[in-house]
Parts: sequence; C-alpha cells; structure tokens
Amino acid sequence: MRQSGILGLLLVLLATTQLTFGQQTKQQQLEAQKKQLREEIKQINNLLFSSRKQKTTVLSDVEELSFKIDRMEQLVRLTNQQINGLTQQIQVNQKTIEKLRKELKTIKEDYAAMIVKSYDSKSQQNRLMFLLSSESFLQGYKRFQYMKQYAAYRRKQGVLIQDKTQTLQDLNLELAKQKEKKQELVLENRTDQKTIERERKEQEQLVLLLKRKEKTYAAQIKKKQQQSAAIDREINRLIREAIAASNKKKGTKKATFALTPEDKKLAANFVANQGKLPWPVSKGVVIQRFGTQRHPVVRTTTIKSNGVVIATPPHSKARAVFNGQVLSVLQFKGSNPTVLIQHGNYITAYKNLAKVFVKKGDRVVAKQDIGEVFTNTSTDKTQLQFSVFKNTTPQDPSRWIYKM
Repeated sequence: MRQSGILGLLLVLLATTQLTFGQQTKQQQLEAQKKQLREEIKQINNLLFSSRKQKTTVLSDVEELSFKIDRMEQLVRLTNQQINGLTQQIQVNQKTIEKLRKELKTIKEDYAAMIVKSYDSKSQQNRLMFLLSSESFLQGYKRFQYMKQYAAYRRKQGVLIQDKTQTLQDLNLELAKQKEKKQELVLENRTDQKTIERERKEQEQLVLLLKRKEKTYAAQIKKKQQQSAAIDREINRLIREAIAASNKKKGTKKATFALTPEDKKLAANFVANQGKLPWPVSKGVVIQRFGTQRHPVVRTTTIKSNGVVIATPPHSKARAVFNGQVLSVLQFKGSNPTVLIQHGNYITAYKNLAKVFVKKGDRVVAKQDIGEVFTNTSTDKTQLQFSVFKNTTPQDPSRWIYKM
C-alpha cells in the first residue's frame, strides 16, 4: 500500500470520471432528443387533435393517431435508453464504492498498526537517544533519514485516507442522485406508456370501423396517390421544359441545367447549407415522410411521396427556404396552386397553397412569404406539401431542412 495505493486511487478516480463524463454526455444527448420529441408531440396535439370535427373521416383519425403513437413510442425508447445507461453507471459506481471501501479498510488497519508501533517505539526509546547512540556519523545520518521517511510516509497515508474517504463520499452522493433520476425516468415512462395504451384503445376502436370499409378507404388512398402522382408528373415536365429552355439559350442540349457562374455560386451556397435550411413554414410538424412506404393504417396499400407533408396552423404562410427565382406557379386541375423556386440546379416545390404572393420570374430571398397554405374546411387541417429536386431528381427534404 505504498506508492501503489496512491496510484490505484488515481486510476480509480480517472476511470470513474471518464465513465461518468461519457454517461453524462450520452444522457444530455438523449434528454435533448426527448425535449425535441416532446415539442413535436405538443405540436401534433395542437395541430391535429385540438379541434376535431365530427365529419373528419375515420381514416384521417386513425392516420393521425398512428403518427402520434409512433412519436410516443420513440419517446419511450429514448427514456429506456436513459434508464439503461443510468443502470449501467449505478452498477459501475456500486462496484467502485465497494472496492474503495475495502481499500480504505486495509489502509486504515495498516495506519493504525503503524501508529501503535510508533507509540511503542517512543515509549521504549527516546528519538534523540536513538540518534545519539549511533556508532558512527554515517549510521546516525541513516537513522535520521529513516525517521524522516517514516514521518513522511505516515503523512502520506493520512492524506491517502482523507482522499479515499472524500472520493467515497462523492461517489455515494452521485449514486444517490443517479438512483433518484432513474426513479424519475421510470415514473415518466409509466405515464407515457399509459398515454400510448389509451391512444391504442381509441385507435383499435376506429380500426374496427375502418375494416368494414377497408376497400373504400383503400380506393380513397389510391385516388389521392394518383392525384399526387399527376402533380409530380406535371412538376417534372415543367422542370424539364425549364432545363431545355435555359440550355437552348446557352447552346447546349444537356438533360440537366447548364449553369452560369452566378447559377453555380447559388447552387454551391444551397448545397453548403444542406441540413441548415429554414423550414418552409414558421411552425409545423412532418406527418408524412419522403419515399415509398406502407400506409400507416391500410397496410396492404403502398404510398409514394416525392417530398414531405407538414401540418401547420391555419393561415400559415409558406416561405422560401433559400434565395432563388420563381420558376413556375402551377395551377393543376383539381388541386391547389404549387410554387416552384429555382436555386441554380436545385428546385424547391411548395404545394397545396390557398393564395400565391409571387409570380413566375420573381426573385425571392430566404424566409420570404410566397403564399398562404390551404386549410381543408371539412377537416380543419392545414397541410403544406414540400419537395426538393436536383434537376428532376427528388431529394429527401429532411436532409436539407434544419432538424426536420
């Protein structure tokens, strides 16, 4: 227990500190994700569930409940990760505490034995006499050095006991905090799980109603997909026409935009801001994601989305996500207006508008209002469909928009 005792203490402290710091960082990351998710769930409640109307379709209700339950389940999973992380850290700290207790006991026993020996030595022989009785100067010097080293060792052992005792107290305090936090998370999870159970029961009742008319709802979904596909084809046609017209002026027949130096700079700035672009509405939540996916309710039906659908409050304004020029304002039969904005060889599309504030050829800047999002009076839902294209290739908007 000489130098090894101090070294062991330092190693224990270092290992425990590293583990604690790593766990704290992970816990903070999970807490930040949960905070964002709870804010999203709050928006879901406000945007989708605050003013339900009787004439809202069963399919719409089940879709929205499925979306909300999915977010709640994500929240529970994050909390479980926090609980598991704390459980591991509690186990590490308990083992460290037990090890420290054993080491402290051994050091104290050694220290007590040393004090007793020192006391016995004092009573049998005076220190001065011990030095004066030396047979030579060299022996006296060695005895003096021994006494100094012995005294120094006693002081080191006393400091070691104090340090280990303080470390033990700190670990016990940290352990108590971790156990308290774990209990809070367990209670939080139970509350969230009860909410999920309640939402599931409501969803199951609605699904029973839905199953009676599953074919009808499947047909509705298919019709909606056909309308969306028609708009996407028209957008694709308009972009191809814009590419052809732009390239004709430049004397090229490329299938993609032939960019001027100014266009290249704009496109490069657009790419440089990937993942940092502002949302196309000031407040909203994504209720349908990009890509091909099974319908959340009618599982036999597949839906394809070239962008995302964002639920937003009534009268919300759609806004440009980056500087650019209005490529087209599309008014497709049977649908609401769509605005296309060009950013070099990138295009952003804003579908399902009630009003349009811009016209073809207008220059716009980031966050400029370009229209008002349409509100469906029968469902009281306000939803913007937003897409990003590189030339004619659809991109996943969640990779471009900040924290989407």
